Amino acid sequence: MNYILLLIGFVFLVKGADGFVSGASSIAKKFSIPPLIIGLTIVAFGTSAPEAAVSVTAALKGQNDMAIANVVGSNIFNFLVVIGLTSMIKPIKVQKSTIIKEFPFVILASFVFSVISHDTRFQNASENMLSRADGYILLSLFAIFMYYLIEMALTSKDSVEEEEIEEIPLSKSIIYTIIGIAGIIIGGQLVVNSASNIALAWGMSQNLVGLTIVSIGTSLPELVTSIVAARKGESDIAIGNAVGSNIFNLLLVLGLSSSIHSIVVHPEVFYDMLIMILATILTYIFAITKRSINRAEGTVLFLLYVIYLIYIIMR
Repeated sequence: MNYILLLIGFVFLVKGADGFVSGASSIAKKFSIPPLIIGLTIVAFGTSAPEAAVSVTAALKGQNDMAIANVVGSNIFNFLVVIGLTSMIKPIKVQKSTIIKEFPFVILASFVFSVISHDTRFQNASENMLSRADGYILLSLFAIFMYYLIEMALTSKDSVEEEEIEEIPLSKSIIYTIIGIAGIIIGGQLVVNSASNIALAWGMSQNLVGLTIVSIGTSLPELVTSIVAARKGESDIAIGNAVGSNIFNLLLVLGLSSSIHSIVVHPEVFYDMLIMILATILTYIFAITKRSINRAEGTVLFLLYVIYLIYIIMR
């Protein structure tokens, strides 16, 4: 029964995010907000909404391992599997701005997250914790990132082809948005509760479940979006989606989760943080060579994820 509830939870998360994006985007368009800005804010948040729902719900319930493992696991999955599989289908061309700005920013965010959560090493504390103050630091960095995105969108508006947003009657848009938010919340509850029960039944840790089942499930929107974009030849969208989602996960999802309720960091997750940083740097190295990620490099990324899965299951 828990497996069925887990699948139902993922469906609620994905469909809820779709409904929220459609409704909120339509409302924003009615208020004359540029489509490019909507894409960089509402749509970007929509793809990270499943991670946000799961991590915030887990943090509120005191299930700290799952709250952080979900984000770390999702970020590893995004770089090794989403970018790996996408470039295996079609080599990804990387924009100059992604190389000199977004990639360095996600690396910086990863290091900041690792440092502020390692209290026993850097502050001689008795335990590692993402405090509310740490959450505010992450949210502040997220605000800086959003300022950069909006400024970039406004300055490049004339030279960028904007995606057409479907216009929906205002009443339907509001209903879609409300139902979408409800779906995200309900899906988050179902995923956290059923995943916790599965962990208990199989003797697995919440950390392992968060790094595998939950993180893969919540990263499905990014995977589908990137593969579809790559098949259409829009490779910059494919890699931008993965990089942007990782920044949202680290700064917005963890920032919100820890600012609502302090999160104790399990020592074991620091190994996964290191793998996350290494995966980010390796992907960046592949990206800056000829400003593209080819099929061979994508295969390496994907195989590394398979090795990582074997490692975390056996440890």
